This record gives sequence, C-alpha cells and structure tokens, in this order.
Amino acid sequence: MKREGAAWIFVAPALAALGLFFFLPVVAALVLSFTDFDIYSLADIRNLRFVGLDNYLTLLRTHLFWKALGNTLYFVVLGVPLSIALSLGAALLINSKLARFKGLFRTLYFAPVVTTLVAVAVIWRYLLHTKYGLINWGLGGFGIDPIDWLGDPHWAMPAIVIFAVWKNFGYNMIILLAGLQTIPDELYEAAKIDGAGRWAQFRHVTLPALAPVMLVVSILTMAGYFQLFAEPYVMTQGGPVESTVSVLYFMFEQGFKWWNLGFATSVAFVLFVILFAITLVQLKLSQRWSDP
Repeated sequence: MKREGAAWIFVAPALAALGLFFFLPVVAALVLSFTDFDIYSLADIRNLRFVGLDNYLTLLRTHLFWKALGNTLYFVVLGVPLSIALSLGAALLINSKLARFKGLFRTLYFAPVVTTLVAVAVIWRYLLHTKYGLINWGLGGFGIDPIDWLGDPHWAMPAIVIFAVWKNFGYNMIILLAGLQTIPDELYEAAKIDGAGRWAQFRHVTLPALAPVMLVVSILTMAGYFQLFAEPYVMTQGGPVESTVSVLYFMFEQGFKWWNLGFATSVAFVLFVILFAITLVQLKLSQRWSDP
C-alpha cells in the first residue's frame, strides 16, 4: 500500500498536467460543439445558445465538408502507401551490408522532417512553377509539356502528395530502420540454406518480422495525413476549384475566418470519430493477419 501511495504521488503531477491541458480542453471542446459559439458569443457570453446536434446535422448537409473529406481521403489513400513504401525502401538501402556512408544518407533522408514546413512549401511552390519551375524544366528534357501543378484541379492534390511524401518519409524510415536492425541475421542465414532468394527472404523473413512496426508506422502516418492543413494552406489556399480543401482546412476557415467556432469544433470531433474507426479496422486486420 505504501508503494502504491508513493507511485500515485510521483505520477500525480503528470496526471494533473494531462487533465488540465488535454482532457479538460477536450471536454470543453465537446461541449462547445453543441452550441452556436461564434464572434457574438465572444463579445457577450449571454449570446451563447445550446443547439444540440444542429452543428453535426448541418455539417452532414454541407457540400464543402463532403468535398473536403473526399480530398482528404484521396490524399490519405495515395500518400500513405507511397510514404511507407519509400520509407521502407530507404530503410532497406541504408540497412544493406553493401551500403556505404550510412550515417550520411540517414541524415540526408531525415533532414526534410526537421525543416520548417512553411519554408520548404514556399520553395516547392517555385519548384512546381509552370514556366520557371525546375520540375517542369526536367520533364521538358523528356519531351513532356509543362504541367500546371498547382493551378490544375487534376494535378494540385498529386503535387501536394509528392511534397508531403518527400517531407515526411524520413520519420518512418528511422522507425523501420530500427525494426530492421532487430531482425536476427540467423533468420536470413537459415532462409539462404533453404534456398530462398532475396525476394523470398524479404517476403517470408523481413515483412513478418516488421509487421508490428509496420502497423505502428501505418497508424501514425494515416493519422498525420488525415490532419492535412499546412500544405494546402501555404501552397494552394484550398484551390483550384476547392480541389485541395482538406477537412482541417475547412475547419480552420469555419473557426477562424467565419468565426463559427461551435460548428468548427463539431468538424474536429467528426474527424476524430473517422480516425478512431479506421484505426480500429487496422488493428482488427492486423490481428487477423497475425493469427495462424
């Protein structure tokens, strides 16, 4: 009992901080989503009214929300597999026994992660420029006509996906590299004795051993990509023709452009429910695949 009491004393400051700066704001935001809290309520709290589920019902009837959700899902479905595949490829290359200067390449690949997103987004705007961008200049060397990357509704979101994958793949690479280094060499030696080639070793040794790490990486990447905001905010401002409006960008405009704070809060909780549901599906699928 004394040990339990001492343990509670030690964790009490951390629990108090979590309650004050996380749980309390979340509960307050949930309550706020059932009100019409706006700029008039900021001026006088007596203007605040309880509206029940009206914010959520209005959200489901709002065309732009469904457009933003579709754009976000497109970004996630395209970006998450690309990011994980690129991260895994880079981790395999660095972990290879034939690779030289591993520390240098690990640093170079991870560098985009620690750079300021807004700064590199501005640089990418110039790289993607229709007339003067280096990317179109490089494509011109192969006889490909210039692409209006950020001005064409069909190309704007793929351009943001390319930028986001480049910006973030180094983080997953480090996690996957750590997972690769925990796989015993004896497993590969046994596979070689059984006549397994490189592809068979990757399929039957590397991937099963990395399964728990891949699950964590996929959940983290998916959660991060669902929170798409800064890239379209800096690069396209949600355009062209609302093709890059994400759920968070829609929430930001509702909350801080139109000051519909109660409505914007309901967007946040709908996004939370979607993320929670998809994460549960991922966990269920991973358990099914891991069962013999």
